Amino acid sequence: MTQPLKTALYERHVALKAKMVEFGGWLMPIQYPDGIVTEHLATRKQAGLFDVSHMGRFVIKGRDRLPFLQHVLTNNAGALEIDQGQYTLIANEAGGAVDDAYLYRFEEAEYLLVVNAANRAKDWDHLTQLMGAFGDVEMEDQTEAVAMLSLQGPLAKKILSGIIDAGRLPEPMRNELSTVTIGDSPVRLARTGYTGEPICFELFLPVEGAGPVWDLLLQRGASAVGLGARDTLRLEAALPLYGHELGEDAEGNEIPIFSSPLSRFAVSLSSRKGEFVGRHALEAQFSALGRILDRDYSQIQDLPRITVPFEVIGRGVARAGSPVFKQDRHVGHVTSGTMVPYWDQEGEGIESRLTDQKAMRAIGLALLDSTLCEGDEIEIEVRGKKIRGAVVPYHLRSEAPPYARAITCHRLEIAPPLPFAVSKYEKLGKTLVEKSAGNTIWRQQACINLIPSEQTPSRISRRLSILDPVCRYAEHKPVKAFCEADVFYYQGTDFIAEVEQLLVDELRLFFGCAQVETRPVSGQMANTAVFSAIVDFINRADRKSEQRRIRYVLNNHIIKGGHLSAQPMGALRDFVARDPVTEKAAVVNFPVLADNPYKIDVEACQEVLETYRPELIIFGKSMTLHREPVSRIRAMVDDLGLNCFVMYDMAHVLGLVGPHFQQPFQEGADIITGSTHKTFFGTQRGIVATDFDEGDVRYDYWEAIQRRAFPGSTSNHHLGTLLGLLMAAYEMNAFKETYQPQVLANAKAFALALKACGLDVAGDPEISYTETHQVILNVGYAKGPEIAKRLEENNIIVNYQAAPDEEGFTASGALRMGVQEMTRFGMGPADFEEAAQLIADVVLKDAVVKETVSKFRKRFVDMKYCFNDKEMDGLLQAVGF
Repeated sequence: MTQPLKTALYERHVALKAKMVEFGGWLMPIQYPDGIVTEHLATRKQAGLFDVSHMGRFVIKGRDRLPFLQHVLTNNAGALEIDQGQYTLIANEAGGAVDDAYLYRFEEAEYLLVVNAANRAKDWDHLTQLMGAFGDVEMEDQTEAVAMLSLQGPLAKKILSGIIDAGRLPEPMRNELSTVTIGDSPVRLARTGYTGEPICFELFLPVEGAGPVWDLLLQRGASAVGLGARDTLRLEAALPLYGHELGEDAEGNEIPIFSSPLSRFAVSLSSRKGEFVGRHALEAQFSALGRILDRDYSQIQDLPRITVPFEVIGRGVARAGSPVFKQDRHVGHVTSGTMVPYWDQEGEGIESRLTDQKAMRAIGLALLDSTLCEGDEIEIEVRGKKIRGAVVPYHLRSEAPPYARAITCHRLEIAPPLPFAVSKYEKLGKTLVEKSAGNTIWRQQACINLIPSEQTPSRISRRLSILDPVCRYAEHKPVKAFCEADVFYYQGTDFIAEVEQLLVDELRLFFGCAQVETRPVSGQMANTAVFSAIVDFINRADRKSEQRRIRYVLNNHIIKGGHLSAQPMGALRDFVARDPVTEKAAVVNFPVLADNPYKIDVEACQEVLETYRPELIIFGKSMTLHREPVSRIRAMVDDLGLNCFVMYDMAHVLGLVGPHFQQPFQEGADIITGSTHKTFFGTQRGIVATDFDEGDVRYDYWEAIQRRAFPGSTSNHHLGTLLGLLMAAYEMNAFKETYQPQVLANAKAFALALKACGLDVAGDPEISYTETHQVILNVGYAKGPEIAKRLEENNIIVNYQAAPDEEGFTASGALRMGVQEMTRFGMGPADFEEAAQLIADVVLKDAVVKETVSKFRKRFVDMKYCFNDKEMDGLLQAVGF
């Protein structure tokens, strides 16, 4: 009889009094003395440390390694760049799973494939048999030479960072990799794991280094966790386990891979993969799934059952193999089920917190008929009795790092409608007026407003915005039959036509360009019009075929401060092609400097431009400390002969256009977009500007922008705010020569003052930390929301943001601040130094400064850089405004 294997950490598990069991041919810790519940909860609130060295680890090398992997695995291995990983499966010809696995690419010449411990020998034989059809492929089993640890939970990043001697953590996105040194050991890190935790790492290192690294992680605060809690954690996260949700079902039938919601993402049907094991069966499952989601069950034989999460209603625990019924009809069976602990939460939204109170719930996964839907009630047979359950969408959500949060609110009570009463609504209306007035007084007279994406329009601009045009329409477009004259679709629009033309004239003067489109009602809508117009322009020679999308876009990544509206998840989504290799949106990102992630590494851009030859380059950020290198990138574009548009989304810095900051058209930009209410002190709208004239080959593109503005993306373009924006444009052109340098000087003074107060200011000290209106403050990982709230309670309004090394806005460790609004209310460098001290008192000392801030703000309630004309006020009062 073969003796079970022992990992390099076996003696340490025994010393920690772990209960050891044989699993997958290895002696492994099932739990430690504190028990599974405690280990589960420790992972969810702190960090769990797992020995997963029992997992199989195969290294695949050789010239034909990629064709081999493309044939034997379901995912697109060709999509992996160096330092990337992906979930994948080893399929059989029937479209079932031989095993599920993870593929990592830490270096150019080899791949690391991690498989389940119990399937290691089976997988090796299966892959070895298929390898014979390929030429130069080598596969090496490094399971016993390489240890594997898993560090999961909200404190994992802090703990791991504290023991790294050289190298860096992987980029803060799932499936990113890096290589570091810890002590004497080279350690490969992956942002992967099997717990549902958003902050997750797996470590690969030589077996001789496993013990010291394990000890260091425990010393830093990690809790040792065994296989028992690993299973409850993965079940809560609804992650499939081979032998339960993959493999054979309780009736001995092959479980289709597409029955597992997660495993679907491990299948690529890209033509670049060619024929691979199980492709035809998986294509049929994919087709069936699409129909089933539309409640079309004509192809249900290819995907008869789907794995779904369920919760038990009332008492009882469902176990694997338990039959499941729907109104006495047998509809499937439980694949995994148990009681799972969770932390209670208090508060709502971003302010919700895990408490110290724990609870238990009975949950599971079940393979059920594909006709069942979320919300359906089911019955589970347990020991001859049927207990109630319900199909739910999920048990856990992980998109708000650093915590994974248990979801227990699937069934909501709907309150009955209240009886109608005029007096009740009149009272509600009065309350609304009172609260609105109170909010305005608070924000305008008692707060230091430092959000960099906001601005207060002047009094006259605001009053103009509520005049009669606020409730009118003025759709119009130029018509070639009338020599490009604008034709309005409504009557009574002569005044609006005049306002629009005057606004265009003022903005042309401000930007120094030929064309401005003013109808988009936001910066996001302006970008939508631009991207849509590019698609229209590149397809102008072929209006019959399916319109192709933009082939490659180069932009600032969102975690490096890029605008949301310029991301595939934002306005760019419907207009960018898919990269045929990665099967993701064809977007590449500006490289940034290693020592300053807020600044583009211009030298590294040359290779990016040569490799991808983008059709659109988008400058602009929402976290912006530096001028964008427009002229240098323009020179590269021209030298390479690229046929691309260079766009500058100036949403945040639109009001700084000019010799004091940047002049994008002189520097080589083709397009400017922006929102008009940040550094530009107008009403909330968007604009698009170009410098193409009728003799330019790209003038057709300008006309496409006009078409995509109307009728493409707007109808009523909010005529009230149009009036206010014209007044703001007059004010901007009148006062920009004093306003712009004051904003820039104030930002530098503010940053230096915050630093002098002992705060951690982001950016380059050589330029006083900023070249824009923004200042960024580091306040500690995931502490941004809490500190921003504390500042708000003291009448200081800031914006928490994720820094470039953080996983998302809920894990924000930075505050983003702008000086533009308070500059307009008259604050100068000395005043911002005073404000910096108030901020430091709150952040560092938890001081209460609300009354001090309120008194401070009363010195700055009269707006500067605007018209204060009594005659204008009198004219508005005469018409009741």
